[in-house]
Amino acid sequence: MTPFLEYKGYQGSVEFSSEDGVLFGKLIGIRSLISYEGENMTQLKAAFEESVDDYLAICEQHGHSPEIPQKMNIPA
Repeated sequence: MTPFLEYKGYQGSVEFSSEDGVLFGKLIGIRSLISYEGENMTQLKAAFEESVDDYLAICEQHGHSPEIPQKMNIPA
């Protein structure tokens, strides 16, 4: 298992909150703060992909170019 998610050229972290009992993460390699969460990996992956799609749609709506992510070389 890789320690991050990938979708449309974007990578996201995978973390766990023992306090809240949820998985969460944020897009990595860009300056904008975009986060997501889920109760399991299936929900987390769906929330991550939805966050990327929403980010790209908002950029398009406002006529901004989305940030090009800096790839993180995270060992598996």
